[in-house]
Amino acid sequence: MSKENPTLLEGFKAFLMRGNVIDLAVAVVIGAAFTAVVNSVVKGVISPLVGAFGTSQLDSYKSCFKAPCAVNASGDVTSGIYILWGSVLNAVLTFVITAAVVYFLMVLPMAKYLARKAAKEQTMEEETIEAEVAEVALLREIRDTLVAQRGSGQGS
Repeated sequence: MSKENPTLLEGFKAFLMRGNVIDLAVAVVIGAAFTAVVNSVVKGVISPLVGAFGTSQLDSYKSCFKAPCAVNASGDVTSGIYILWGSVLNAVLTFVITAAVVYFLMVLPMAKYLARKAAKEQTMEEETIEAEVAEVALLREIRDTLVAQRGSGQGS
């Protein structure tokens, strides 16, 4: 096949070999592992702290929406409607902790690094411009000196 019309397999291979896809795959794997760490922190630290004020299982917090609410011995709802706000609270806490850890351990350091890198590049660019300006000034001075020497040499 020609370069203008690659085969399906060649196109797929080119797609997979792009850096973005590899970076995304690594991010997904690390994110899955990171989720396990965050869930452990929520279950091992946050839930017991919340349990100091009630129960250690956030999922057990619920309110009866439509009375009368009744649960049998196996935990199944037999009548009424429960709002399981403990599950929502658990998910929100997990999300907030995950977002905070990602921000403080990944986003913030990377932003600071990129800012330092940009400032360094800006400084190097300014130094390069200053050096070029100084070089141009020196070349003009040499040119003016040569013109003056030529002019005084032609008059003799």
